[in-house]
Amino acid sequence: MSSDNEDTTSSSESEGADSVKENATLEFIENLSDVPMGRLPSNIEFQRTRVDCKADAPIHVPTMAIEKVLIANNTSVIQDEVLAHRLGLIPIKADPRLFEYAENNTASEKNTIVFKLHVCCERSGQRLSVKSKELIWLPNGSEFPLESQDSKTGSSSKPKTYTSFTCSQDSLPEFSSNPIAPALGDILIARLGPGQEIELEAHAVKGIGKTHSKWSPVTPVWYKMLPEIVLLEDIEDQQAEKLVAICPVKVFDIEDIGKGKKRATVARPRACTLCRECIREGKGWENAISLQRKKDHFIFTIESSGVFPPEVLVTEAVKILEEKCDRVISDLS
Repeated sequence: MSSDNEDTTSSSESEGADSVKENATLEFIENLSDVPMGRLPSNIEFQRTRVDCKADAPIHVPTMAIEKVLIANNTSVIQDEVLAHRLGLIPIKADPRLFEYAENNTASEKNTIVFKLHVCCERSGQRLSVKSKELIWLPNGSEFPLESQDSKTGSSSKPKTYTSFTCSQDSLPEFSSNPIAPALGDILIARLGPGQEIELEAHAVKGIGKTHSKWSPVTPVWYKMLPEIVLLEDIEDQQAEKLVAICPVKVFDIEDIGKGKKRATVARPRACTLCRECIREGKGWENAISLQRKKDHFIFTIESSGVFPPEVLVTEAVKILEEKCDRVISDLS
């Protein structure tokens, strides 16, 4: 009896610690001077100075993506495997933290999301565009009967399907007010001609981006070193105008220094792609312009397909990074 109480207390304490850590991380993000809070766009950038980043790989946050497609009928011009691949790349608006990894376990309401797609183009109609909004969430699980070799099963018994849901997912409080659906409803899946039909089920599971591209709609954190452009000498008048004209991304601008003279300035250093066009014009330009990257100044890009808001992506990415650091420390100790 006492052991059960101790387990309950320890689990509640760990959940409380995780909540405090998440709130602290989010508060840190909100206090960054170059991260606009409030209504954030799907893609944001912020920069950090005096830091050191050695790895080139991004941090992948687990997401839900379609892994298995059961096709009952497909008379469109798109092959079954291509259709399944296109479905796998559709971002699913579902919090992966509420699900478990499927691995080799039985598909249940805890690790699988089931969608149904049944679209038919009438023979007398025009061509039909099938979009991601046609994917219908099945909270009770699969509706396709499982192929069985047991022919003695009575017809009155309920046929087994490809999932084993013990309860409906929409009865859970997490999904009752926030139903599961594709993050974007206008993604084109296929084009159907007169008389063509698609009927299938798509099963989404929890995964991470490094295993397959279909789990990459949310690739949260990329970073690059900030370009540094320094004018070692004054570039004035006609040379300044020429420098502004040859830069394809408009990094330089012209400053009026008085008495009819103009001078080139570095107005937009973050736009520089280090294409080196500015130092290819002739002799002496490479001595007047220094192109390099700041090795301790990084620009972080947070990309989201709509599954998570950017600030949650940063929080989850930081958690994953902390877990990796703890794992390395424990292995070394």
